[in-house]
Amino acid sequence: MKIKEFIGSTVLDKNANVVGKVDNVDFDTATGKIETITLTLQKNLFSRDELEISFEDIATIGAYIILNKEIAKEEEVEEAAETVEIEVEDEKE
Repeated sequence: MKIKEFIGSTVLDKNANVVGKVDNVDFDTATGKIETITLTLQKNLFSRDELEISFEDIATIGAYIILNKEIAKEEEVEEAAETVEIEVEDEKE
């Protein structure tokens, strides 16, 4: 695969959820090996975030880039935070 084909590839996490697209690739200039890839995460129509992934976190490169780890979506993290219940003990006198 040529690097120009790699840029723009769709990235999936280990659960096959779409994470984003490859935006940039950083190389080790001495060895020529890929060190990290930068993903563009589409939050909504007008907002995007970036996420840097180590090359070791990539399981497969092919039609899709598949990671060997799960990437939680921001909405899922916010929902999980909202559902946490706090128990308060009543003090009896």
